[in-house]
Amino acid sequence: MTLREKHQGFTLLEIMLVVTIIALLLGTAIYKLGGNVEYSRHVRVAADIQGINTQLKLYESMNGFFPTTDQGLQALVTQPDTDPRPTRWYQLYREMPKDPWQNNYIYICPGIKNPNSYDLYSAGPSRKPGAGTEDWGD
Repeated sequence: MTLREKHQGFTLLEIMLVVTIIALLLGTAIYKLGGNVEYSRHVRVAADIQGINTQLKLYESMNGFFPTTDQGLQALVTQPDTDPRPTRWYQLYREMPKDPWQNNYIYICPGIKNPNSYDLYSAGPSRKPGAGTEDWGD
């Protein structure tokens, strides 16, 4: 029996080589998937905004007007107690969805971008309106 047959196993060099290869593969995979995370956030914002738009149009069709900026999107969750008060109100959401950065969507009526309607958007990753990272769901 030779010395090599007695001590079968991996050397430290072989183990380090395998760990390095795994680390490189994981690093590459994370880098490649990084862009997909931002894309999926944009898709979620677009879907949320489309859903909220649908509920706002339903609110407007029942009452003849959109909620004011002060009433906000909360008018879809709880009946507004400020003027103009809706004549026909139904709870359209149990709670308003948050954007992917866990912030409320921004609602302005009448809108700046859409003066005959309303503006609805996410502040984006900066979490600050007007910082240039807004996502309008377009």
